Amino acid sequence: MRILLVEDHLQLAASVAQALKGAGWTVDVLHDGVAADLALASEDYALVILDIGLPRLDGFQVLARLRERGKTLPVLMLTARGEVKDRVHGLNLGADDYLAKPFELSELEARVKALLRRSMLGGEQQQRCGNLLYDLGTRRFTLDGATLSLTAREQGVLEAMIARPGRVMSKEQLAAQLFGLDEDASPDAIEIYVHRLRKKLEGGGVRIVTFRGLGYLLEAVDG
Repeated sequence: MRILLVEDHLQLAASVAQALKGAGWTVDVLHDGVAADLALASEDYALVILDIGLPRLDGFQVLARLRERGKTLPVLMLTARGEVKDRVHGLNLGADDYLAKPFELSELEARVKALLRRSMLGGEQQQRCGNLLYDLGTRRFTLDGATLSLTAREQGVLEAMIARPGRVMSKEQLAAQLFGLDEDASPDAIEIYVHRLRKKLEGGGVRIVTFRGLGYLLEAVDG
């Protein structure tokens, strides 16, 4: 899953990004509101962590523009402001959660998991497709009760697919969840990850089906 972090304090941004990447998420880091607004209008994110006090456009303005475009991805706002009126204003604009500075990285990670659980897994801790089980808390896949050994890219593909049950996902959509702004996002690389995943899922009661010209679908195998 791909996360956008918008924070103008460079050291804090680096620390948060390192923690999130260490937890296995793809993270883009931006430092001003205009850049964030452009990225949110053109890129596909599962969640945005948005500071309020940003240059050029503040976090409230970025949030308002995001919701005006009809985007429903969860927004976690970071703020040094403790006033109730600021929290109320952000919530009225469509923020999903607040975290006041200073904060512990473990709390940030827990809040990110909770927001993703609500938005991607319908509030459930686990998502199942046939004999394949995904636990958001541990970010672990098990197949027939055995833990699947996955690379980070394979993990990202499978997370994106199991979070969208019954939906065909194109190579471009999958690539958008795997590659950050500073990476070469090659949709053709998705074919390699899907090929590897098929081998690891083989015989486990779940498969990845190719719809030529459209993309891939994760589905349970009857019987």
